[in-house]
Amino acid sequence: MQRKHYLIQGGGRGLGLALVERLLEDDEHAQVIATVRTPATADRLRALAEREGEDRVQIVTLDIGDEDSIAAARQQVGQISDRLDLLMICAGLLHDDHGLWPEKRLADIDPAHLMRAFTVNAAGPLLMIKHFHDLLTHGDRAVIASLSARVGSISDNRRGGWYAYRASKAAQNQFTRTAAIELRRRSKQLICVGLHPGTVDTGLSAPFQRNVPEKQLQTAAAAAQHLLAVIARLTPEDSGQLFDWAGEVITP
Repeated sequence: MQRKHYLIQGGGRGLGLALVERLLEDDEHAQVIATVRTPATADRLRALAEREGEDRVQIVTLDIGDEDSIAAARQQVGQISDRLDLLMICAGLLHDDHGLWPEKRLADIDPAHLMRAFTVNAAGPLLMIKHFHDLLTHGDRAVIASLSARVGSISDNRRGGWYAYRASKAAQNQFTRTAAIELRRRSKQLICVGLHPGTVDTGLSAPFQRNVPEKQLQTAAAAAQHLLAVIARLTPEDSGQLFDWAGEVITP
């Protein structure tokens, strides 16, 4: 049985780190490559890599907002392994320390914040697929999974607001769908999907958790387990779709 190689973009904290930990636990022979923007600050990931050894965990620098960084990471990953079985893209930006915050009304819209949201939530995942897809078009089953959000669904938008996040996630879903169509021509066994993890107890959701019913707030470890279970059930016919953490299709 061929050894599996998994790449987790954003594997230094939150759900990304939980995915790294779960993959190592589920497959004692697998190698997990985790990318982070600043490895020096990823204390838990570095401790995990030191404990598991470089044959099991590799850390690669990658800034999803910088295509040169993505391209450099692709070269480094290619030196570690000439193939991947899973690419998980965990980038997501809802708020930051520089004034970006979900808009409640049109008057709140800031063009700079719109561009920042689209760079991280939409362009970044697409550029990951652009630079890494060749490592997954080897003819065997492989999965590209890009973490998205239910609020990116246009048909499901009933409350309005959150302009930058909603629109950038909608764009991400369209990019995923379009890439899936092209990649299907290159490898019939490559599955390219979006995944909605639900509300996870991470920094992204922290300011909004008071409005989430207790039973609907997942730990990162639980969310990782659910998402990997969905990925395990995917078939090539599912490529191009958006699934929630329970495996249900979300209508665009």
